[in-house]
Amino acid sequence: MTNEKAVAEKLLQINAIRLNPQQPFTWASGWKSPIYCDNRKTLSFPYIRDFVKSELCNVIFESFPDADMLAGVATAGIAWGAMAADQLKLPYIYVRPKPKEHGMGNQVEGYFEPGKRVVVVEDLISTGKSSLQVCGVLKAQGLQVEGMVSIFTYGFDVAAGAFAEAGVILKSLTNYETLITLAIEKGIVGSAEEETLLNWRRDPANWQG
Repeated sequence: MTNEKAVAEKLLQINAIRLNPQQPFTWASGWKSPIYCDNRKTLSFPYIRDFVKSELCNVIFESFPDADMLAGVATAGIAWGAMAADQLKLPYIYVRPKPKEHGMGNQVEGYFEPGKRVVVVEDLISTGKSSLQVCGVLKAQGLQVEGMVSIFTYGFDVAAGAFAEAGVILKSLTNYETLITLAIEKGIVGSAEEETLLNWRRDPANWQG
C-alpha cells in the first residue's frame, strides 16, 4: 500500500472523511460537496495521530531538507505543525488569519528572524486561497517560504494554478482521487457513484449533486 493510500485509509477508518453524494454537504463558500473532510478528528486517536505526524515529518525531511523552521496555519494546522516541529527539532511559529486586535497585534506568533527558510504546515487544501495568504504574510515578514505540506488536498485545478503562480511547492500526504479509489475498493461507496464523485471535483463550484 502506498503512503497516500495508507493515510487515506486512516482518515476513512475514523470517519474524518465523510462521503455522501445523495445528501451533499454545504461549504462556507456555498459550494455543494459530496465529501466533508475533518482532519481535526485525527487528533483524538493517538496511534493514527502518531502515524500522520510521522508521515508529515517524512515529507518535510525528504522534500525540504534545508528548512530552518516550520509554520502552522491557524487553527487546524497549529497542532500538526507543532508536533512535526517537535519531532524534527525545528523552531516553530504559527500564523493567524488576521492580526490580533489587542496586545502586540501579532499575526505571526513565535520568534523568528528574517531570511530563515520556512515550511508551512496546513490541514487541507481546497482552492488554496487562504493557505497562500499565509505564505504571503510570512514573505512580508522577510521569511523564505520553501513550500507547504498538507494532510489532504482536493486536487482542484484552481489550487494547482494558484500555487504555481505563487511559486509555492505543495506536498500533500493524500488526495481526493486516492481516497475515492480506496472508498470504492472497500465498498464504502458504490462503483455507480464513482462518476458522480469525480464529476464534482472537475467543477465543484457548479455541482448540484
